[in-house]
Parts: sequence; structure tokens; C-alpha cells
Amino acid sequence: MSLSLLWPMSAFALAASISPGPVNLVCLSSGTRYPLARGLVFVTGASLGFIALFIAVGLGLTSLLTALPGLETALRWAGVAFLLYLSVRLFRDDGRLPDHEARPAPGFRTGVLMQWLNPKAWLASASGIGAYTAGDVGLLTLFAALYLPICWLSLSGWVVAGAFLRRHVQRPGVLVAVNRSLALLLAASCLYLLFG
Repeated sequence: MSLSLLWPMSAFALAASISPGPVNLVCLSSGTRYPLARGLVFVTGASLGFIALFIAVGLGLTSLLTALPGLETALRWAGVAFLLYLSVRLFRDDGRLPDHEARPAPGFRTGVLMQWLNPKAWLASASGIGAYTAGDVGLLTLFAALYLPICWLSLSGWVVAGAFLRRHVQRPGVLVAVNRSLALLLAASCLYLLFG
């Protein structure tokens, strides 16, 4: 195992994790709408879900998708449906912090599921593994061990940014505008999934 790969792997993981995508937008929205701890539950699920996907891709899941092209199409449509569902929920949000009877925040399972339906996660996994592991299980393990805390901290940053917005923008109307903008961006990402 080459330790000279630590920095390039870390830089790749940071760039892939912190750049905007569907999971990052849900993190930001969660920060604006729910207490910080609830957003971090989603972040933990998304981070562990990504690492599970990353390892599965590294161990050969991509060959299964190549052998069964219908499975890739089904995953793409499931991802679009799920993202559109989240977009609608976000668009309809009233900008008020939930009370005990309100809809629950996106949780651990939602975070895991989102990563498995997220094309950005698949692309980051396949390209990172292709660039840095060369089929070496030891390098895959090292990369996953680096990726997990980087992913968790990156996604947490989006939740904290949302909490900052909530704390400093007390008017529900402003949060409604932010949430609707995020909902439209999330819905727009579906166009990329279908036609990109």
C-alpha cells in the first residue's frame, strides 16, 4: 500500500463529497428546517450508505450492472422518483420549524437509500476506485477509511450552513424561498439523471 496516495485520495474524497449534489441539498435543507442533531443523523446514514456503495462498487457491483443493463435503468428511474418526491416535500415546506406532530426529518435510512439512488455517488465511487485502487483490496480499504470521515464532515458542513441560515434568517418567508430554490435545484438534477 502506498502512503503517497493518501493526499490524492483525500483530495478526491473532499472534492466529491463537498460539491453540490442531491444529498448535499437535502443536508442544507435539513439544517434550515430541523435541529442540528436530526440533520447529523441523516448525514451519518448518507456517509455509511456511501461507503457501503463505494466498497460494493470496488468489489465488483459494476460488473453486475454491466451484465444486467435493465438494473441500471431501474436504479436511475428509482433515483429520479425518489428525488422528485423529496423535491415536492421540500417545495411544500412552510419554513417553520416542526413541532412534535410535524413530519419527521430525513433520517438514517433515508440517507443510506439516497446514496444508493444517487448517480453522483455511483460516479464518485467508480471514478475514484478506477483512478486510485487498480483492483487492490488493500487500497480500496484505505480509500474507504479516508472517505468516511471526509464524507461525514463535508455533509455535516452543509447541515451547519443550513442551521446558520435558520438561526440568522428568522422570517419563515425567507426559508420558504430558500427551500423552494433547493427543491427546484433538486428537481433539475433529475433532468441530468434522465438526459445527462
